[in-house]
Amino acid sequence: MMVQPYRGYGSRTRVFLMGRVFRQARLGRMIPRRGMLRDTADVVRRIARRGYADARVEIRLGDNSVAVTTDRDGYFDAQLAIAYPLPEGVAWHRADLVVTAGSEPPVQASVDVFVALPETDLMVISDIDDTVMYTGVADKLRMLYRLFVEKPHRRTAFSGAASLYQALHRGAEGHAQRPIIYVSRGPWAIYEVLETFFQLNHIPVGPILFMREWGISLRHPWPRRAEDHKRDLIARMLALFDEMPCILIGDSGQHDPEIYTQIVEANPDRIKAIYIRRVDDKPDRERAIQRLRDQIRHTSCELVLAPDSNLMAEHAYANGYISSHGVEAVRRDIADCKNDPA
Repeated sequence: MMVQPYRGYGSRTRVFLMGRVFRQARLGRMIPRRGMLRDTADVVRRIARRGYADARVEIRLGDNSVAVTTDRDGYFDAQLAIAYPLPEGVAWHRADLVVTAGSEPPVQASVDVFVALPETDLMVISDIDDTVMYTGVADKLRMLYRLFVEKPHRRTAFSGAASLYQALHRGAEGHAQRPIIYVSRGPWAIYEVLETFFQLNHIPVGPILFMREWGISLRHPWPRRAEDHKRDLIARMLALFDEMPCILIGDSGQHDPEIYTQIVEANPDRIKAIYIRRVDDKPDRERAIQRLRDQIRHTSCELVLAPDSNLMAEHAYANGYISSHGVEAVRRDIADCKNDPA
């Protein structure tokens, strides 16, 4: 039995923490430590994990605690009320977990939890697939290969993305520690891969949230639609970080512009900007996004369709969301990438 908590998030009054308890096959002695056979075995182990239902998960954060039970797939979703204040002036905190199930010996784990500081002026909610990292969701076979098989160091971050997210995290003054929450269309099985990818590419860490477990089967080999889940997830974030302004970042390839526009219409004073990375040159798609831009023109939010991270950074700087050092870092990284395409 193993427990994998996912990085948590919350406010000074509530914290959310998710994870999974599962069984995973051991690697045999004949499996080498490196190479294609090891990579294949790791992929198979992640996909073939069996969730441990009805396991008890005790969570402690400072002097606050809660106990939850895993569902039939082994997942737990805990909400912890902060009755005892956490240390002041600190955004990242450590939560400790103890998992017990039947006759199994208890399993302990710990995980980081991001709690926004009271003075935080802005939060960022960003898609991952084809927004931070090239996935190619339009080509489902290649997407599945990249999601499950491709190693973190071989995955491609869009040029300037790391600098843009660093600038948004630090803010106009350079020390804001804003929350950045990432959402993905992928399954929870690739969580570790994305964690490593973010570290390798110096992208600011933050809670990584997935829409749902895919539930892939032979009858339904493709993931279920996630638009409603994504909309509900963003609404949950807005409710948690009460009245905090927000920037939404996504791509033009799927339904991000439509979902984000609906979010703006429901929260016209909360969303300050929508940044959409243009991932294709389809005129019909650009016209559709232009109509969405016109649809929210009466609000304080501007939808920016950008071919690269530079245009997003320039808009963010012009509106006081990032510093001059931040926008220069994005420009420099994009220029370096063009000069050294390898």
